[in-house]
Amino acid sequence: MKLLRVGPAGAERPALLDVDGVLRDLSGLVPDIDGALLADGTALEAVASAAADGSLPVLDPGLRVGPPLGRIGKIVCIGLNYHDHAAETGAQAPAEPVVFMKAPDTVIGPDDTVLVPRGSEKTDWEVELAVVIGRELRYAASHEEALAAVAGYAIAHDVSERAFQIERGGQWDKGKNCETFNPLGPWLVTADEVADPQDLTLRLWVNGELKQDGSTARQIFPVAEVVRYLSHFMTLYPGDVINTGTPAGVAMGQPEPKPYLRPGDIVELSIDGLGTQRQQFKSA
Repeated sequence: MKLLRVGPAGAERPALLDVDGVLRDLSGLVPDIDGALLADGTALEAVASAAADGSLPVLDPGLRVGPPLGRIGKIVCIGLNYHDHAAETGAQAPAEPVVFMKAPDTVIGPDDTVLVPRGSEKTDWEVELAVVIGRELRYAASHEEALAAVAGYAIAHDVSERAFQIERGGQWDKGKNCETFNPLGPWLVTADEVADPQDLTLRLWVNGELKQDGSTARQIFPVAEVVRYLSHFMTLYPGDVINTGTPAGVAMGQPEPKPYLRPGDIVELSIDGLGTQRQQFKSA
């Protein structure tokens, strides 16, 4: 299923995109698309049944699309997780996943405006596969157990300010948690519709020019290993999100003068089967 949330920011309603591409209202069936729903197999079955029989009300396709997940618990991010991206930044492939966090309040809709922070000189783009957790997980013993906890997948844009991240001391968090720095969606695609999370093409364009064109097959640590690994350092709960890293092609990895983002730029992203995003960048 393709689950999403539509309507004004802060007042989104749960919805579903059916097999014919028709937007359907789920608000009469479930209160929201969130961790509680993803952990409730009975509720998910009811949603699937209603989608199959065509009984759900039709919604205006022109409604704003918000983040596909409400009440996100935490966002755990993996850095330097593609061989080609590590190479372009001059870093060696890490022996273990590089882990950092983003605050849930960085999340916005897939087509919402992204703000270039005040004082920013190096705002960068990163298309990423987001993994959404649907089952509580601790100390996963296998990749199979880890994947069984995955509810679905979405596109994440891990917007980053490189000077804040790298040149200002401390941890990466300062360059990762600026307002609007995690567009998510448009859909949460349930795991049963993604045959192989290691066979997805990720692309990103800036002002119509293709900048990133990679595949999750090039991940250093695949999705199953990332989820398994994280579960040994923190408890993963329904409604948690994992951003799994970005392929080569970011501004930081390009020759001088590096083409960092400026107000007025348009960034578009896509991942196979997970939809598209489009954001205009403006000054904070």
